[in-house]
Amino acid sequence: MLIASQLEPAYARTVYPCFDEPAMKATFNIRIVHDPSYVALSNMPAIDVSEMKDENGSLWTVTTFNTSLKMSTYLTAFVICDFDYVTRIERGNEIRIWARKEAVKNGYVDYALNITGSIFSFLEDLLNVSYPLPKTDLVALPGFGAGAMENWGLMTFQESSLMYLPSDKFTSRKAMIAIIVSHELGHQACEMLRHFFFLFKWFGNLVTMNWWNDLWLNEGLASYFEYLGATFVEPKLSLDKIFYDHVVQPVLREDSEIGVRSLSESEDKIKGSFSLMSLFDSITYNKGASITWMLSGFLTEKLFIRALTSYLKEFSFSNANQDDLWTHIQMVIDAQDEVQLPASVKQIMDSWTCQNGFPVLTLNLTTGTISQEQFLNKKNENSTDSYNNTWIIPISWMRNGSSQPLMWLDKSSKVFPEMKVSESEHDWILLNVNLSGYYRVNYDQLNLKRLARLLENDPKAIPAVSRFQLIDDVFALTQFGYIQIETALELTKYLAREDELFIWNVVLLNLVPENLESTLKNYEVYPLLKKYLLKRMLPIYHYYAGFICQNVDALEDDYFAQVYLEKLFATACWLGLQDCLNLSSELYAKWMDNPEYKIPFLIRRTVCCYGVAVGSDKEWNFAWKMYNHTDSTKEDKDILLSAMSCAKESWLLYRYLQYGLSDTLFSSNCTPIIILYVVTKDIGHRIAWEFVTENWPLLSERYGKELLHDVLKVMGRFVNTDVQIQELQVFYNATLEEDERVATTLLLEFTKFENMERRELLAKVADWLQKNVDD
Repeated sequence: MLIASQLEPAYARTVYPCFDEPAMKATFNIRIVHDPSYVALSNMPAIDVSEMKDENGSLWTVTTFNTSLKMSTYLTAFVICDFDYVTRIERGNEIRIWARKEAVKNGYVDYALNITGSIFSFLEDLLNVSYPLPKTDLVALPGFGAGAMENWGLMTFQESSLMYLPSDKFTSRKAMIAIIVSHELGHQACEMLRHFFFLFKWFGNLVTMNWWNDLWLNEGLASYFEYLGATFVEPKLSLDKIFYDHVVQPVLREDSEIGVRSLSESEDKIKGSFSLMSLFDSITYNKGASITWMLSGFLTEKLFIRALTSYLKEFSFSNANQDDLWTHIQMVIDAQDEVQLPASVKQIMDSWTCQNGFPVLTLNLTTGTISQEQFLNKKNENSTDSYNNTWIIPISWMRNGSSQPLMWLDKSSKVFPEMKVSESEHDWILLNVNLSGYYRVNYDQLNLKRLARLLENDPKAIPAVSRFQLIDDVFALTQFGYIQIETALELTKYLAREDELFIWNVVLLNLVPENLESTLKNYEVYPLLKKYLLKRMLPIYHYYAGFICQNVDALEDDYFAQVYLEKLFATACWLGLQDCLNLSSELYAKWMDNPEYKIPFLIRRTVCCYGVAVGSDKEWNFAWKMYNHTDSTKEDKDILLSAMSCAKESWLLYRYLQYGLSDTLFSSNCTPIIILYVVTKDIGHRIAWEFVTENWPLLSERYGKELLHDVLKVMGRFVNTDVQIQELQVFYNATLEEDERVATTLLLEFTKFENMERRELLAKVADWLQKNVDD
């Protein structure tokens, strides 16, 4: 048994009577009465431990804690547990990491202990603000919905966010822990910047937002600093690559949907229509961090940190809003003359925090004109109303490989004479270098042709993050109807010379989306894609296959190999690369010969899937046996559940689905997962569909509408003909209530439309590949 509190945003009121608002700060005296075999922890150190008897004569322990600093109610915290801890002193601050006894004994929290002190010191030195508490406890909780929480002096984490197995050599686990710990520490000083990794609690705890509408000040700033802290303690991580890949690119995809809110909303709007919990989203964290990254870029880090330090000092132990931060930055700008801005800090930053979405810049090289508009889906009739939003945009740019002075676009369109290009095909321009700004760029055909040629001749002339961004932008522009798919494909011709896995990953996510793999196999685009892509993938595939076969430990510091190699190998096997299929069956056979053998974890999912796919019932039965093995971890079990759906023989898949129905063979929550895994495989979707229709009464009684809805959504991707749609409609009419029928009919209509669009797109891709496949 254990008790741990999570009071953000507004749960303190459920624990003790209070005005539960971030601006109403107070000091707290906490005392906890608990079972003597447990230890009680809170924000402050314990100052007294005594005993008392209750009316039944049972003995209890009473732990009394020191008076807290002045803080918000949501940061008060307590944990009652029978954990152990490891400890060390850093600059007079006692750091303790608590976890289950066996985890401590096995050294699982040693890594977190080693980096916590370093990150604290790094932040103290960077921000010139001392940590105000005498101790810091970090607690690893076996089950914790929030991921991590920056309670002042008592931070709580999901176990996986704090534990590193000494046997696990790979950087990706360390990086994840370093990022989370950094985020939460970042909160420790500044109640203004709050949650994801503990490194950044100066923002949020010391200075807190006035109210939840400015939550991004806590979380966005903490999310920005978490990457600085993580790369400080793990210098082999590339800060700009990891920040763009994990933070900026994912939120650009979300922030372009209709109806996404702005970063800072008015209090009234949130009080009226938002649940507070919905504010803890990627707009708050990732967009907040991206805007901070851009701000630090155009101010310079030196001035940005100077302004933050002044802001933290003025608002220590109190509250602030975003305007207070802009005021402090403005004061620093006014006191120097190196950095000149085109408008006040408030005008510039409000254009990014108070408007929803972000701009796309269109560059015309012949005239040197850059125009801006909100990036919206042009294919969606709802988005044709122009918002007339304009942003004040910092433009970092390079010409022919040389960096140029920063420019500003502060109106809807402007001519920059220095951006006109000559007739020479070697004269090219790149905007938003290394993704320093939160926007997309749409180049004219002339510049895109020149960039495509440059990539084929000398890809390294464009920095890696800019290559990633160029490809990400063109595919997003295609998807939203700004440019044709052929234009995006031109930029993939150079890929045989691309050695960055994180760039390959974004290419493959666009060309071979996971949810379309088996659909793509139904079209003539597949053999063309196979020929075109394999030719370009072979150099990078063989490079990494060499490590997998000879020395996988050499990849222990290659962060992106640990995160993205799986997608590269899975695509190579899916495209039928014989070398990949052979490697999978060899490694799988090795495992069958010796169940103690560990398949390299970087490609374990792919090896298990294709080991079963290339094999017969012998390989399938082995996966089944290992699934039922008592030592299998949750992750192993999921890999095997998926692998068993990769079988190429119909009867094996049918038997697998039948197993799924059995109460004795699987826990009941596995059946829907099994159906969904089978339904997404080449030969599986038909078998799964027949299985669902045959067993509908039993399935619907057991799993209700949830299962049907999920299966139907996935099934929709394989419904290619009107006959199949009719078949589905007949099934719905026979089995569903009237209100459900309406919803599923709409789903079918949407599927029909999506399939039609997809067919048109794939025809265009096939046409282009036909012409370019032999280049």
